[in-house]
Amino acid sequence: MATINLISAKISPSLRLNPSNSLRPLPTLCFLSPLSTHSSSTNHNFLSLKQTSNLSTTSKLNNKPRSLTIVSALKKLSESDSISLSSENDGVLTSDSGVYAIYDSNGELQFIGLARSVAASVDVHRKKVPELCSSIKVGIVEEPNKDSLTQAWKSWMEEHIAATGKVPPGNEKGNITWFRPPPQKKPDLRLTPGRHMQLTVPLEQLIDRLVKENKVVAFIKGSRNAPLCGFSQKVIGMLDNQGVEYESVNVLDEEYNSGLRETLKSYSNWPTFPQVFVNGELVGGCDILTSMYEKGELGSMLK
Repeated sequence: MATINLISAKISPSLRLNPSNSLRPLPTLCFLSPLSTHSSSTNHNFLSLKQTSNLSTTSKLNNKPRSLTIVSALKKLSESDSISLSSENDGVLTSDSGVYAIYDSNGELQFIGLARSVAASVDVHRKKVPELCSSIKVGIVEEPNKDSLTQAWKSWMEEHIAATGKVPPGNEKGNITWFRPPPQKKPDLRLTPGRHMQLTVPLEQLIDRLVKENKVVAFIKGSRNAPLCGFSQKVIGMLDNQGVEYESVNVLDEEYNSGLRETLKSYSNWPTFPQVFVNGELVGGCDILTSMYEKGELGSMLK
């Protein structure tokens, strides 16, 4: 059994030891608090882990070492140092991963976030809502992953809620002040008003009008928000990456595009999908667009 020494350390939120299937003498683990021995400018928000050579047990199974995963403890939010976000302090924020709390000019906590790069995320916030970004507290997460970052964020959130009884305004459900909302994609076009509605114009004529009245039209399987085949997904991705305006039509929508697949095959003389038209002419499917994309020809044609 390993010896674990805790020296003037407050452990929060958790300490996890995850042994592998093999057993071997464990090293002594010593958690030392750097809070009183290091200056605040060195990002020592975590207890440090050091390994000593003391062995207290002997393995009788094999010589493979046991694996240990240590989740170190952040400083509490209330104990973390505040850093001014004035122009004089530009460049002082760390690019390390961690959690951060942003305060307004009245000292009111506005938002608690987590990021792979604290500096990059805070820079986005300062550009979007500079009036709410006066100071910040930062907690660095060593050996970060999704679980450790989330746990660190939860610990600060729970501390704030316990102290104030409320969630920071920027973390309230539905608040998008601190987030960049996802881009809204255009809806897919429907060629008919419904399966049971009588068409006054032949479907082939509707297709012809559609591709000639729009610069780029992609006939795909599924919608642009949820393609239903890998080739359609790849075509949508290439068009999105080019930043071009285009219309999309779901050839699998039998409610509003009934009969489209067979009619389009006859119209274009092309047997498979997706099919992409530019300026009223069929360019091709996924293979042709991929080749053009890789050669840099697709962007030129779309412009």
